[in-house]
Amino acid sequence: MSTLETTLTLIGGPTVLIELAGFRLLTDPTFDEPGAYHSGTVTLEKTRPPALRPEALGRIDAVLLSHDQHFDNLDRAGRAFLPTVAATFTTPIGAGRLGGAARGLAPWETALLEGGDGRRLHVTATPARHGPVGIEPIAGDVAGFLLGVDAPGDAVYVSGDTVWYEGVAEVARRFEPRLVILFAGSAKPRGPFHVTMDNNDAIEAAHAFAKARILAVHNDGWAHFTESQADLARAFGALGLADRLETLAPGRALRLAL
Repeated sequence: MSTLETTLTLIGGPTVLIELAGFRLLTDPTFDEPGAYHSGTVTLEKTRPPALRPEALGRIDAVLLSHDQHFDNLDRAGRAFLPTVAATFTTPIGAGRLGGAARGLAPWETALLEGGDGRRLHVTATPARHGPVGIEPIAGDVAGFLLGVDAPGDAVYVSGDTVWYEGVAEVARRFEPRLVILFAGSAKPRGPFHVTMDNNDAIEAAHAFAKARILAVHNDGWAHFTESQADLARAFGALGLADRLETLAPGRALRLAL
């Protein structure tokens, strides 16, 4: 197996620039300044500005949008950014709402990104559940994504907003990505249950993806996150998993050989 190199830059929250095999992809665009968002009975408060503005990013080949219905995954500036990108991969229902260059992928469906010199990148949608059983009619559809260079799913897995459940376990049974990016933070916007991975979920994922390096994002910058990156690092350290965990600092590029 040949070595793959990737560079990752955390913009803030769930927003990460992934540079892989000559492609530049962005997860869940959030570029607003701090502020509050009101939706029904739920209020989300953003507490940190983005580390980089959209105009500082340069070319983006595609957006990997786990879902469009929550402001902490697609805020106002992020939504305005989407038309500047040639392709946005998201859920089928989300693509219908967004229109334009948005393309909906059902779980396990793969699309090909093609670049110069015959470069290709496989983008495969994966199942996700945005909270406990029964949350689906409330939270709506969510997707994760696998990125493959030589074959589907051989490089990076981006969980999207999901908890650990059978759908994520099935991703681990079908694929062996070298890097797993978890949306963690144990978000609790609706009450005493988490709708993104908590530390226990992340530990389950680390064991399921036994050969992968683990990186957690979407665990700071918003008031409804209840577990920090430092909390996760302590949990991994206590269980002898510290050497598997990578850390991103906002605005600083991290280069990895996978």
